[in-house]
Amino acid sequence: MLVPLRRNAHATPRDLRTFLPTTREEMTARGWDALDILIINGDAYVDHPAFGGALIGRFLEARGFRVGMIAQPDWRTTDDVLRMGVPRVMVGITAGNLDSMLNKLTAQKKVRAEDQYSPGGRTGMRPNRAATVYSNLARQAFPGVPIVLGGIEASLRRIAHYDYWSDSVKRSVVLDAKCDLLIFGMGERPVWEVAKRLRDGQTVKEIRDVRGTAYAMRKGEWEALPRSRHVNDGDTLFLPTYEEVCASKEAFAEMSRAFQYETNPGNGRPLVQPHGHEAVYFNPPAIPLETSEMDALYDLPFTRVPHWSYDAPIPAYETVKHSIVTMRGCFGGCTFCSITEHEGRRISSRSPESILKEVRALRRMDGFAGVVSDLGGPTANMYQMACKDERIENACRRLSCVHPGICENLVTDHGPLIQLMKRVRREEGVKKVVIASGVRYDLAERSPEFVKELALHHTGGQLSVAPEHSNPEVLDKMKKPGIESYERFEEQFQCASEGGNRNQFLVPYFISGHPGSTLAAMVDLALWLKSRNMRPRQVQDFIPTPMSIATAMYHTGLDPLTRTPVFTAKDLHEKHLQKALIMYWDPTWHDDAREALTKVGRRDLIGAGPHCLVPPAAGKGSLPIRIRERARTKHPPRPRR
Repeated sequence: MLVPLRRNAHATPRDLRTFLPTTREEMTARGWDALDILIINGDAYVDHPAFGGALIGRFLEARGFRVGMIAQPDWRTTDDVLRMGVPRVMVGITAGNLDSMLNKLTAQKKVRAEDQYSPGGRTGMRPNRAATVYSNLARQAFPGVPIVLGGIEASLRRIAHYDYWSDSVKRSVVLDAKCDLLIFGMGERPVWEVAKRLRDGQTVKEIRDVRGTAYAMRKGEWEALPRSRHVNDGDTLFLPTYEEVCASKEAFAEMSRAFQYETNPGNGRPLVQPHGHEAVYFNPPAIPLETSEMDALYDLPFTRVPHWSYDAPIPAYETVKHSIVTMRGCFGGCTFCSITEHEGRRISSRSPESILKEVRALRRMDGFAGVVSDLGGPTANMYQMACKDERIENACRRLSCVHPGICENLVTDHGPLIQLMKRVRREEGVKKVVIASGVRYDLAERSPEFVKELALHHTGGQLSVAPEHSNPEVLDKMKKPGIESYERFEEQFQCASEGGNRNQFLVPYFISGHPGSTLAAMVDLALWLKSRNMRPRQVQDFIPTPMSIATAMYHTGLDPLTRTPVFTAKDLHEKHLQKALIMYWDPTWHDDAREALTKVGRRDLIGAGPHCLVPPAAGKGSLPIRIRERARTKHPPRPRR
């Protein structure tokens, strides 16, 4: 058995067979003359299950394919992608763990200072719209070789979609990337079936029935497809055309609504969306992995470290290197989040034995000091939760199992998770197990035992939670529980902490600028925060990511689920003012907060009284001059647009 190399270990000679090959030299060390599958990856190559490219690469390797990895190639020439030769079976492409535009630009459309998925956090290591650029690069480099596009960028841009950074509706990435197949959602099942059928001699044009895949249809192929008339007929549902959704906000909202109701693998219909003379056809979603399949996936021989060729740390790896994934999927259905659109609403959980095995492997890693930095997934406390009846689950078309209330068919038992938490923290060599994934507090408040375990054993002084807002109308647009649920959870958590003589607290996350949120609603939130003496530092300015329901609201001004108007702040300055109200306590934001309060007619909240949010700019009750000047130096006035 090969011994995994430790990062920065000075192994001489270095074992070139430890990672998936990235060079011809590493191929030769394995005795390979050619690859079966080449993966082109927008992220740095980190051989860790938290990185999608590595996960799929190891998965295919375990099924007998010769897989190579080219991470962050130079996209201006084909030289980089050709360095290991032409693959026999296919080229797989992913833009990385994040959409490349989200990875590059902030909500204020400024270039981010750091790329978390590149060595040293360096920016400029991948192109804009990387899925499209890499796919076209591969087509140029490998004529005739099937191009299979996957990953979150491809998955969330698979239908016509609003692109925030260009403020336009873009075509399905299938057409712009000119890929042969697009795999959407979690890709293990579809990529295995596609790769196996290609290896067995089928052409990529013959592979048209794989769940979780999409492909382009030419004129004459899609027009005669049987059109679905009702949800159970199994025929193809035609989405509004690209031309229609570009021309009409109502058509875009209807497309978003129709798409959302076809995401359950148990009842989702095939979809087609015409784009001019072409169309994109979508098979129903792939079936989620079972527990045994999840176990096998995470039991693959990951080294859990970045490739030895890197000369600087990869920030995202430093965050997750000592974390453990327990499950995938999320049935929360938050409208601003794309996890559901990509990972699905059904929860796939690993067995406790599989998780404990990974903990023991983690224990043997260099640099592990006994702290498991996270035990969770997209949500911390949905482990092994599911519908009480598979038949009900397969027939269900609810977009959230917990909104507007927790479904009576959802089994919310925290028992399996509590037992897992106990077993992991009792492992030899483990000093602390932190729950860093987001806790769904409307579920947690149903289990006082879970809250107690969380507070006494799995919180490192502070616990991050995401109430997002306090205004009921805004929370409804987010599909989040009422703020009363957060308040009940907060009381439970604090009581449990105090009972264990632990001085710890919650760190709440909030969103500004979300559809439905007005300046008046943000004033409500600021007053709620002040009444509880809360000074949030974690504030997310809403970013419309492709395909989410909230993005459809942002673009169209309509709630696609109710077809009713919804206000959205689109002006960047107004978005900035909304954030300023949450930061009412910080002098660097006071000028903007005063402007926001004046604009909304709440100058009564500017002053020195206990009910006021911010002090006046000058005169009685204002901050000392030195503090005001320091604030203006740190946060100069923003130019008006």
